[in-house]
Amino acid sequence: MKKSLVPSILLLFVNLSLIGQNLIGSSDQEIRKYMTENEKGLDYQSFINNSTFKYLKYADSEGTITVLFFLNEQFICKSIRQVCDKSLKAQKITELNAKYKKIGDNQWGDTKNDKNYLIVLKDEDYSFNVTITLKE
Repeated sequence: MKKSLVPSILLLFVNLSLIGQNLIGSSDQEIRKYMTENEKGLDYQSFINNSTFKYLKYADSEGTITVLFFLNEQFICKSIRQVCDKSLKAQKITELNAKYKKIGDNQWGDTKNDKNYLIVLKDEDYSFNVTITLKE
C-alpha cells in the first residue's frame, strides 16, 4: 500500500505545480512538446477550435485537475486556467504563496521576460480555478 501511495502523491504534486510553468506566449506546438516531455501526469484531452474559443485541454487520470491553454488567432497562448478539485485548495494556495508575490486577496503577481502577469484564484461550487493572464 505504501509503495502505491508514494507515486500518487508525487503525481499530485507534479500536476499541482504545473501552473508554475508560465507558458503564455508559447505556440500550441511548444505547449504540446513541453507537456509531453515534462508533465507525464497530465494527458492530452482535446484541441478546441471554434468561433468562440481556441484551447488545448489536459487533465489528470483522477479527474481532479484540468488545465486549459487558451490561444489567440495565431495559436499563441494568451492565458492559462487550471481547474482543481476543492480538496486541493490549501496545497495550491501554499504553492502560489511560495512561487509568486501576493498582491491581493486570492491574487498574485509574476514577471517573466519583462512582462507582468496576474494570477487569480477563484472559488466555484465544487472546484476552484487558477488563471494566469498578461497584466495590462
